[in-house]
Amino acid sequence: MTSIHLDHVALKRGPFRLEADCSFGPGLHVVTGRIGSGKSTLALALAGVLRPASGAVRAERVSRRLLVLQSPDHHLTGATVAAEASSWGADPGPLLDRVGLAAKAGDDPFRLSRGEQKRLVLGCALLADADLLVLDEPFSSLDITARIRLGRALAERGGVTVVMTHAERYLPADAARWRIRDGRVDLEA
Repeated sequence: MTSIHLDHVALKRGPFRLEADCSFGPGLHVVTGRIGSGKSTLALALAGVLRPASGAVRAERVSRRLLVLQSPDHHLTGATVAAEASSWGADPGPLLDRVGLAAKAGDDPFRLSRGEQKRLVLGCALLADADLLVLDEPFSSLDITARIRLGRALAERGGVTVVMTHAERYLPADAARWRIRDGRVDLEA
């Protein structure tokens, strides 16, 4: 079974410390917490970018991890919107239609609005079909319609999906809910 486990993990970034002893299996997981509680730190650890100070992060049957950061411009590399879609291995035509950017295929992606950049990057990430998809505040910069569409797309996705967010109302009620509080990651009852 595809899963990722944090076994007695302590994550440190400067004076900040986050502890986690939990597992994320197939399906959608929502992680909430106050600003500065450690959601981004947890995202980095799940994606394999940040090594724990102690404990272990183990991935089972995860051949491809994908982390989408809060700022979409961190992911942009193409000279045009179509080239950006292609760089993710996507067929630009259908993808750009789906995310509402077909008319901007020849535009510089850095000239798109923040919401348009976010739709482009998230559309590409969803098509990448990673075993583990970690999204850090994916709803920021999106309008209500785009938030609802993203919530539906995430609910339908296979594999393990972990969403760090303040906008949990756009995700299905049956998603596993986690909360970061007082330096710990816990499953909500």
